[in-house]
Amino acid sequence: MLLSMKALRHWSLRVALVLFALLVAVLLWHRAELQRLWAVNSLFAAERIVANFSAMDRLFFHAPLPLAEGTGMPLPARPRVLPDLSAWLDERAVTAIVVLKDGAIVHEQYLRGTQAEDRRISWSVAKSFLSALFGIVYAEGAIESLDDPVTRYAPALVGTAYDGARIRDVLQMSSGVRFNEDYFDFHSDINRMGRVLALGRSMDAFAQSLDQRERPPGEAWQYVSIDTHVIGMVIRGATGRDIAELMAEKLLQPIGVESRPYYLTDGDGIAFVLGGLNMTTRDYARFGQLFLQQGEWNGRQVVPAEWVAESTRASAKTAPGRTRYGYQWWIPADAADGEFLARGIYGQFVYVNRPAGVVIALNSADRGFAQRGVFTATVAKFREIAAALQAPQDAEPSRTAARSTSDEAAVAQP
Repeated sequence: MLLSMKALRHWSLRVALVLFALLVAVLLWHRAELQRLWAVNSLFAAERIVANFSAMDRLFFHAPLPLAEGTGMPLPARPRVLPDLSAWLDERAVTAIVVLKDGAIVHEQYLRGTQAEDRRISWSVAKSFLSALFGIVYAEGAIESLDDPVTRYAPALVGTAYDGARIRDVLQMSSGVRFNEDYFDFHSDINRMGRVLALGRSMDAFAQSLDQRERPPGEAWQYVSIDTHVIGMVIRGATGRDIAELMAEKLLQPIGVESRPYYLTDGDGIAFVLGGLNMTTRDYARFGQLFLQQGEWNGRQVVPAEWVAESTRASAKTAPGRTRYGYQWWIPADAADGEFLARGIYGQFVYVNRPAGVVIALNSADRGFAQRGVFTATVAKFREIAAALQAPQDAEPSRTAARSTSDEAAVAQP
């Protein structure tokens, strides 16, 4: 009996060692996946969020956009004095702000240890970029009608909750698909999607897995981020080309972005079009200027003017009195004609005020972005800046803008 007990303990120890070795092997085999999964779960932690938002390529699959080197064109600068923004910049955890007036940088500031050259995560600002690309390929004839079913160009969606939805429905966030967009719920669809990215799974497969509807397509507006991925599927199906290639060739190369942006991707290399574009703040502002100029850049019509007007018009069936929506662009409830914005979580914005000739690109790490009144107050601050720039001021123009990483001083202030 004594010998058998010793043998049993010896056998148990050997089994434990084998199991431990297997566990270590599995952890090493899936090390990259586990690191990305940890990145998703800690992405917005207070001590990590600022650094994470400027270095997403260290955390996830990604791919640079294929842009030709040396074709970027610096924006001109005409410094202006703005009202004191320091308290607001601190309260909203802003990391970068670039303000354009009549196409020139009048104010530029980088905070919280970030640099002008940082390529910052767009989050849902990327949706407006994809809308612009859609408008280009639509005008070129790759897509016949906005009333075509999405399944005409993305047949993999036949039999899913998107079967029967029109392209117009997904552009307006009116697909009717059941989707939980709560970023603070670990089990929500939006967070499940984040884990799809982290584990290197397929975004197309994730979209195909959605089989429940909240309501019929086109009946009402409901913000559903995965709708934008479906727009990407439609573009890929219609053109037979990769989104990153199209974005570089047809939109970003023509407007002379200064740095090479990159997309986060899924495990199949498909661009995370609904929120994975990473660019400098100056280049976000450049995109806003393109739309302020009705899609024209240096004499070239990059985005059709008709699409600029239609996509930034409040056409979706949003609730009365609430912020309105077009084709992947937001329109404040009380907006003047020609006032609209791209908007992403944690305080990412590209604000366009055409009557004032003003564009504001803002990047933030604002963990309080979803609190009541924050969006309204942010739009009010943008309008305050635009109003201040209507007053004439003497300023010494310069060919290109200086850059600073100071938390205390705005670059463009004399």
